[in-house]
Amino acid sequence: MIYVVIIALVIWNVIVMLLYGLDKLKAAKGSWRVSENTLITCAFLAGSVGSLAGMSVFRHKTQKPKFKILVPIALVIHIAIVAFFFMQG
Repeated sequence: MIYVVIIALVIWNVIVMLLYGLDKLKAAKGSWRVSENTLITCAFLAGSVGSLAGMSVFRHKTQKPKFKILVPIALVIHIAIVAFFFMQG
């Protein structure tokens, strides 16, 4: 069961990372964009690692204070949740 959860999280985080890349591509072309709220929501919905990776790999949203603050907070929350479940047993 734990392997299914891990695989799902890896897939989700890759999708979130690619979403940042898609938004960067769309920004360069001046077309439809992924909303900032969607990107932040994806980070908080177990996609914090993918968000940080997308920000780093695509150099996207790295200067926006909202992202510089909220995405690391999402990561800390996710680390705390994982630590809590490992401590339970």
